[in-house]
Amino acid sequence: MSVSTQDRRLSLDDLLTDLLNAQLITQDAAQALSAQGLGADVHPLEHIARQSLPDPRQPGQRLNLETLGQWLAQHAGLPYLHIDPLQLDLAATTELMSAAFAQRHGILAIAADSQSITVASAEPYVRAWESDLTRVLRRPIKHVLASPVQIRQFSQTFFHLARSVTGASRQPSTSSSGGNLEQLLDLGANGQQRSDDEAHIVTIVDWLLQYAIDQRASDIHLEPRRDQGHMRFRIDGVLHPVYQFPAEVTLAIISRLKTLGGMNVVEKRRPQDGRIKTRLQDGNEVELRLSTLPTTFGEKLVLRIFDPLLLQQNFAQLGLDGDDLKRWQGLIGQRHGLILVTGPTGSGKTSTLYATLKYLATPEVNLCTVEDPIEMVEPGFNQLQVHTAIDLGFAEGARALLRQDPDIIMIGEIRDLETAQVAFQAALTGHLVLSTLHSNDACSAINRLLELGVAPHLIKAGLIGVMAQRLVRTLCSACKAPAAKGDAGYQATGCNGCRQTGYHGRTGIHELLCMNERLIGLIRGDTDLALLRQQAVEAGLKSLQHSGAQKVATGLTTTAEVLRVAPGN
Repeated sequence: MSVSTQDRRLSLDDLLTDLLNAQLITQDAAQALSAQGLGADVHPLEHIARQSLPDPRQPGQRLNLETLGQWLAQHAGLPYLHIDPLQLDLAATTELMSAAFAQRHGILAIAADSQSITVASAEPYVRAWESDLTRVLRRPIKHVLASPVQIRQFSQTFFHLARSVTGASRQPSTSSSGGNLEQLLDLGANGQQRSDDEAHIVTIVDWLLQYAIDQRASDIHLEPRRDQGHMRFRIDGVLHPVYQFPAEVTLAIISRLKTLGGMNVVEKRRPQDGRIKTRLQDGNEVELRLSTLPTTFGEKLVLRIFDPLLLQQNFAQLGLDGDDLKRWQGLIGQRHGLILVTGPTGSGKTSTLYATLKYLATPEVNLCTVEDPIEMVEPGFNQLQVHTAIDLGFAEGARALLRQDPDIIMIGEIRDLETAQVAFQAALTGHLVLSTLHSNDACSAINRLLELGVAPHLIKAGLIGVMAQRLVRTLCSACKAPAAKGDAGYQATGCNGCRQTGYHGRTGIHELLCMNERLIGLIRGDTDLALLRQQAVEAGLKSLQHSGAQKVATGLTTTAEVLRVAPGN
């Protein structure tokens, strides 16, 4: 293809000829592809990529849509761009051109500043639209090549969202009637059989939840500001800005989500908690925990996303393996005693507890939990929701469970002395009790209990183990590279699959303290934490950093990532 072919759409035969000349495909493959012909609305690159032909430049690799797009961009003298939707300013870019114009020319605005507009296209030799767009926007156009699948997918999604945001801004949504704890939201309904103004907000909420799940977000933050509301996703422990809504649309979205979560829509002065169960378009169900907080410009809403598949994960999948796994299974196999899981918010305590409860929940035992709120509903457990408005807290709930003939009790969190005393009472009367506590490491949990006012003799008699944990990002398997000479393990490099971060997903690192006679003897009102830790290490305790080092050695993560999340000790 040469410059003279500008303003001609790509043809399959011309593309195959160029690939042959570049020695990327064989003559037989070219003839077979040409004989098949293109389907309706199928880009030539898509057609070739579907065949998954071997890439002669990279043994073992295939000519996928990404590598073909990069080759075509180089061939045509254009930059290639893998579109990361979280890097786009959707509110700004969708205003640069109409949806009809973008669809007609198969283009998508990617970025804009005072100097230029960056526009992605899958047709490198069709450029007639550039002059029209330059004249209207009064800025030069930077033409980049992108995947036809990405352009088609994001154009439909983002312009549909922009229409809903515009409609909602003109006709603010009204809140519908409240739901109950088990209300199920079918994503993809897009506001059917609703008034136009309410349908806009329903569409936005539908997109918001589906998009967050697609992007592997663990949390959604909706934060009102003076003129705009900001939406951010937490992915692999890091927050990413996603979208900016008009202030009134943000408040309407929050009202809609509060309604779905069974919360009081009118009450905006007090923090509230709620829960939504959603059914995705593929039929899978995902649960979300909602939390509101009154702020200067309105209520901030955070949604935590809980994947039910976490309940099906085993300990190894959560990062608990080797000697620590054997010791943990030994702890939870005991008939009575208190076991604590400690760590800051977002360290995976809930996932570990639910996986443990799932492991223990057999037909022979009565397993009961008291939670605030119930984060994942599991039919194998008897779950009790805390309701502070009717004086049903963790302590009251745990006392109620003791009258239900339980074998195993899980108390969501030990926050005060009363709850701690009830937990120890249960542990000392023949029950296995699991709970969470906030402390920096396993040994510090004992000091934390003492600070709450728990008597040393109760700790000595009831506590059988503590596990501290953190979540570290795992290296992207597609792009990780051996570490520099002299360093162990692998290093993060970055690719499109991991958004150039070098990491994809997270795993746990753990520090497990199992109580023994020597450690019990050190517990008193003025416990020496340094001496306690020294004795625990001699008894087999491996620190969080040691656990992280093992994961570095196996190529799962990096030393820098372990040091980022694990406290020094």
